[in-house]
Amino acid sequence: MENSKKVLIVTYYWPPAGGPGVQRWLKFAKYLPEFGWEPIIYTPENPSYPLVDETLTKEVPKNLKIVKTNIWEPYQIAEKFSKSNKKFKGGQFDVGKNQSFISKLSIFIRGNFFIPDARKFWIKPSIKFLKKYLTENQINTIVTTGPPHSLHLIGLGLKKELPNLKWIADFRDPWTEISYYKHLKLTSSSDKKHRQLEKSVFENADLTLATSYTDAENFRKNGANAFCVTNGFDENVESLNRKIVKNDIENSILQIHDSAKFTLSYVGILEQLRNPENLWKSLKELCEKQPDFANDFELKFVGRIDDKILNNIENSVLKNNIKNLGYLAHDESVKEMENSDLLLITNFPNESSNGIIPGKLFEYLATGKQIISFGPKDADVETILDKTKAGKHFDYSESGEISDFILSLYNDWKSGKSIENSANINEFSRKELTQKLAQLLTDLKR
Repeated sequence: MENSKKVLIVTYYWPPAGGPGVQRWLKFAKYLPEFGWEPIIYTPENPSYPLVDETLTKEVPKNLKIVKTNIWEPYQIAEKFSKSNKKFKGGQFDVGKNQSFISKLSIFIRGNFFIPDARKFWIKPSIKFLKKYLTENQINTIVTTGPPHSLHLIGLGLKKELPNLKWIADFRDPWTEISYYKHLKLTSSSDKKHRQLEKSVFENADLTLATSYTDAENFRKNGANAFCVTNGFDENVESLNRKIVKNDIENSILQIHDSAKFTLSYVGILEQLRNPENLWKSLKELCEKQPDFANDFELKFVGRIDDKILNNIENSVLKNNIKNLGYLAHDESVKEMENSDLLLITNFPNESSNGIIPGKLFEYLATGKQIISFGPKDADVETILDKTKAGKHFDYSESGEISDFILSLYNDWKSGKSIENSANINEFSRKELTQKLAQLLTDLKR
């Protein structure tokens, strides 16, 4: 493949990293060659991942070139002093009265002493290494993907060193506009520095990618040449769904009745900042008032659920309805999605989170199952659910309609009626999205 069609992707998360952060560029790397681009991965040799999923290494294309250098991170030291650092590294926070002094101190240190984040020590060595590597291999297009947003500073440094370089900054989550930013206990000078660095990335990147419509719009308002390329689902998940959808009504009914429980599942990490308390309240009330529902209902967790959330649910009428499977490999997680009747997705409650579209939403869509979502009003997730007719979105303050929605689906399940959605979701397939990305890359070369 011609040198002009090579693209170097700078990413912290790469197999065997688990969780949603690794999926986006793993899938882009899989399909980019089909559209005339050769991806090359640059990633740490010795990263400190909050989650590990060895099965994802099987999905790495065999001919993909991967370049690695060492990184030094302070997390391993911090974890010796506080378990909260493991949660923090995985994007989880203790909030309010649940915060211990050690937790508050570690968050303050992280927000003010490690700007933009604790992977900052990889910036200068990477700029030095990649300047030489890019030049020697005649690569003039790079992508940096964050968080961690320190990786964008690698791109910023290379852009200044190599003026002809085309640089795409991919924001899987926003920087200063993400909901937990206000929980970092930043001093005014630290806040100013974060915002200056973010602005510099927006203004110097040739192209800024956002994973949601709202984020792209906000980035443009802040000086970025921003486009939206959402996350999506892989073709193998879609084909699995099609096999299910093609079943005739009789087989669908048999399949439904083979499932002994009406199952509501949450797959992923659930922390206190995205805790749908009114959902738990509605489920408790349904179990108390509807004996049949209480007998048929199963609340399934796949992933990492905050201990305080789990303890609260376990110390209630729902304790006998819980099935907590813990973290599973990605392919096993997809199977658990398939073996559910209703899938839960949660977002941060404030308006600034309208643009967050969790990556698992698209895998949820591919299963054809109904989805119940919690987040701010008019969120991008709500737009997608309305467009695909795949479920219902609720504001965190809503309560009564939650019970009505769940009870309606339960009654359909009880009567043997299919409760799957059938809307067209092809535009969210990884291959279609990669074609869109490839076109953006090609346009940059002109």
